[in-house]
Amino acid sequence: MSSTAADVVRLLTVRGETLAVAESLTGGLVAAEITSVPGASQAFRGSVTAYATALKQELLGVDPGLLAARGAVDPQVAAQMAAGVRKALGADWGIATTGVAGPDPQDGQPVGTVFVAVDGPSGPDSGSASGGKVEALRLNGDRAEIRRESVRSVLAVLLRELADEQTGNERAQDTEQNGGF
Repeated sequence: MSSTAADVVRLLTVRGETLAVAESLTGGLVAAEITSVPGASQAFRGSVTAYATALKQELLGVDPGLLAARGAVDPQVAAQMAAGVRKALGADWGIATTGVAGPDPQDGQPVGTVFVAVDGPSGPDSGSASGGKVEALRLNGDRAEIRRESVRSVLAVLLRELADEQTGNERAQDTEQNGGF
């Protein structure tokens, strides 16, 4: 269990929010990391391991035209996976991983190309400017190292988003309490 996963579970639990995970190259490792945290059932809804490209469309609602044009290793695919799993599993937050762990390139992308995405609540009261965020990673190492770093990275992005949203909400509450708007 990582401290990042524990922090994610703690923040989600305190906020009464839930998480769903869509995974490709990580093959269930993100879900395993989250569920290794005691009390994860308070926040974790479930996961979809859509390793096959067709499943990204069928289960997660990724645009088939996008998959045909760019392949599965693409920032928009990651964003749609996160949004799709969030919707499919009825969660407040969705996170996703897609990329090339190796040993061979895929979809014209070299080994170590990874996209991680977070999709969360958006709107005027959420403290978040938009519902989603994608980060592109260029990772080195063998297959196992790339997969481990992908897990670490997607959880770190989610934790930053949760912390930023928490800070934004606290600022909004402080402004309201001090006569601002």
